Amino acid sequence: MTIKIRYFASLRERLGRSEDTVAFEESLTVSDVWYRANADQALPVNILASVNMDYVALDSIVDDEDEVAFFPPVTGG
Repeated sequence: MTIKIRYFASLRERLGRSEDTVAFEESLTVSDVWYRANADQALPVNILASVNMDYVALDSIVDDEDEVAFFPPVTGG
């Protein structure tokens, strides 16, 4: 099974890429997906995540062919 991962804004810049693909055989949560793709990077504090364009909690389970996206917190001023 595979999941497409997309990174936005400062996360994309920090990681140096805009997307990844992760293959898996067991159930994964959104946070598991982050660590599969970014084993050397801690999950950022206050990160936002979506699965198939719906915001979700980091403990949400992902399915085959889902698209998981990670966003930094939005700030304005």
